[in-house]
Amino acid sequence: MFELKWEGKKMDVGALNERMTGSLKNKKLKVIVGVIVLLIIFLMMNPFVTIHAGHRGVVLNWGAVQKEVLPEGLSFRWPIYQQVVKADVRILVTQPDCDAVTKDQQVNHTKVAVNYHVIPSEASWVYQNVGSDYKEKLVYPKIQEIVKAITARYTALELISKREQIRNEMKDHLKEALQPYKIVVDDFSVVNFKWDADFQKAIEAKQVAEQLAMKAQRDLERIKIEAEQKITQAKAEAEALRLQKENVTPQLVKLRQIEASLKAIERWNGQLPRFSGGGAIPFIDVKSFDER
Repeated sequence: MFELKWEGKKMDVGALNERMTGSLKNKKLKVIVGVIVLLIIFLMMNPFVTIHAGHRGVVLNWGAVQKEVLPEGLSFRWPIYQQVVKADVRILVTQPDCDAVTKDQQVNHTKVAVNYHVIPSEASWVYQNVGSDYKEKLVYPKIQEIVKAITARYTALELISKREQIRNEMKDHLKEALQPYKIVVDDFSVVNFKWDADFQKAIEAKQVAEQLAMKAQRDLERIKIEAEQKITQAKAEAEALRLQKENVTPQLVKLRQIEASLKAIERWNGQLPRFSGGGAIPFIDVKSFDER
């Protein structure tokens, strides 16, 4: 057996190997335990984030907004260093009430419905430049502004009669106003127009008058058509009588008389009729008809 001297002491080589092996095992065990502890701590710090359908993830590095936008699904982030804000990019709807004044100084209360959404790839830009409350800061004020401006261009009656045209005009202006802010207008509709009580009554009275006028016009047209039909029918009947009169000749009259006599003979039962006066019984002289 080999022996080593170290600082004046003798040491067994086998014992030294065992001690070194045990020391290495202890170090490996400590490293493994340390890695496991760090892994557990890392997982406890939630390094993964789930982005739900219809949303995108805005990445913040120490609070600074990054251009990167996380898609739907599971994504990795560095704990402490990175923060992910979830942004809604689905189609949203708002139905604000807008008070405006028409061209003829009538107060109008308009309710509109607007469908809009943030461009998914621009979610970081919207969060950085507008904020997550872009509805209150941007969309709602723009709707109010555009409805007021366009309403002022038309009279009250034009708002009613040109409703579809005004809706399209408001939609186009709102699209143009929100486009620089990376927000898309999907649809725009005018839900309702409301007026002051007096003006509302005037509108209803005008509508009733228009309906009565339309009914009277329809009745007049119906009477006119019926009269024309009667005149046409009378003319047709007169023309038929005229044609019949032109076709009646003495020969036709005699023919009809002969036909009537023959029909009477066919129906005769062979008995002569008796008269209370006892006079002679007249006979039909068929020969006389032939001579004529």
